Amino acid sequence: MIKPLRWLIRTTVFLLVLLAGPALIAACSSQSGQSWRDTDRSSAGIAPLPGQTEEAVVQVYGARAYNWRGNFAVHTWIATKARGASTYEVHDVTGWGHKAVRSRPGEPDTAWYGNPPMLLADLRGEKADAAIINIRTAIDAYPFPNEYKAWPGPNSNTFVAWVIRQVPELDVALPNIAIGKDYLADGVFAKAPSGSGYQFSLNGYFGLMASIREGVELNILGLNIGVDPLALAVKLPGIGHIGLRDPWMDRSTWHKAPVMEQVSDAN
Repeated sequence: MIKPLRWLIRTTVFLLVLLAGPALIAACSSQSGQSWRDTDRSSAGIAPLPGQTEEAVVQVYGARAYNWRGNFAVHTWIATKARGASTYEVHDVTGWGHKAVRSRPGEPDTAWYGNPPMLLADLRGEKADAAIINIRTAIDAYPFPNEYKAWPGPNSNTFVAWVIRQVPELDVALPNIAIGKDYLADGVFAKAPSGSGYQFSLNGYFGLMASIREGVELNILGLNIGVDPLALAVKLPGIGHIGLRDPWMDRSTWHKAPVMEQVSDAN
């Protein structure tokens, strides 16, 4: 009886440690009880204005999810502007509407129901031209166009991770708190979203990733803990990336943008 009791105690302690980050974010959040109608959806002013930018633009964003879900995860999306276009198209997945996948004209960098966006990738010019073609193809081939499940997926992060894997121009490392990114469309093995490593995943409930860009991540019930040696960082559930270097942006395609709050902030 002693060994099973020890196992139960250790398991309980480990789960409490995993949930400590989301609990801390919840304690610091000011969004509790706020109606989605009253939340901020204004532009953050990160994206170049389409009327002033002739070249093609592709950007990937992330922001804390709405309400209590933001204690655990971010919502991610992709914005594209073709060369010479007068508006952006925003591509994401939501849990409302008759179709999960949405591609529609809109501002690319709006707050996600009160939570500020963070720029994860920024492509311009010829590289963006090629990426837009491949993004459209990947969206058409997305295997869950009418499905949405907040946990463990398929959800908005499953969609963005899928598109990134299909588009070689998108060298993007999604945050470890992008719950759903590890929900694979087929099988249990796949390339990491950035393409710089590989991962094993059991329907998003459990998995392991090893990648140059993402580092090493252990997924337990959708909560990812890990280390990122290149970014000199640790990754904690709920809290996200804590380190000395930016783990996401591909510096070869980076353009100067306003300094944004880390995605580890819940406000």
